[in-house]
Amino acid sequence: SMAKGKRIRPDFSDFVVHFTTDRKPFGKNDDQDPNRVKLMRGNAYFCLENILKTGEVWASRMPWTNQKAVCFTECTWASLLDHANHYSPFGIGFSKSFLFACGGGPAVYMRADLYEKQRIAGGFTPDVHSFITPFWPIYAPRSHREKYYGDKECIDYSHEREWRVPRDVKFTPQKVAFVIVDKYENLAKLPTEIKDAIGRDNFLIMSNYRKVEEFWPTHLV
Repeated sequence: SMAKGKRIRPDFSDFVVHFTTDRKPFGKNDDQDPNRVKLMRGNAYFCLENILKTGEVWASRMPWTNQKAVCFTECTWASLLDHANHYSPFGIGFSKSFLFACGGGPAVYMRADLYEKQRIAGGFTPDVHSFITPFWPIYAPRSHREKYYGDKECIDYSHEREWRVPRDVKFTPQKVAFVIVDKYENLAKLPTEIKDAIGRDNFLIMSNYRKVEEFWPTHLV
């Protein structure tokens, strides 16, 4: 429930979304059960269906750190279509309070020099390491870029306002805030018992929102 006196902010949400993707997980040296890896490497719709059927979002290894986590993005209304275009129009949303109780929290966007200092000092414990994503912005001074990035491109995901949970996320249908699907046909294909348990009103169909944006392009104002 909403905290007393809390302000409503259009640029801030109490919910985050895990978008599935057609791409296979980034991480290397995955030591997971081969059946699980196979299910994680299906298409975006198939991955979402598997999440809903199992009641679990499986952690996969992160790029750069190779630590396991489940990733979510704080999805404000204005960024919903952008995220769906970048990852896929399939996702599952939870409240931040639920994910915090699961051990989750905001990702740490860490400067390369700080990351290097901590590495020299003995590194990170695995759970902390899972939250870290490199922060190599395009506006860093050239000397900093040359020292730490070499010829690498800049890495700046701060616009995603990412949350992570450093392990698998297990949930009951009541904990699902909403589910995003691409078209009505995707919703029709999902098992009835899943739709009944989550509630059909909690399914967002992206093609509807694309139409809303087309007819009322408020983002262009």
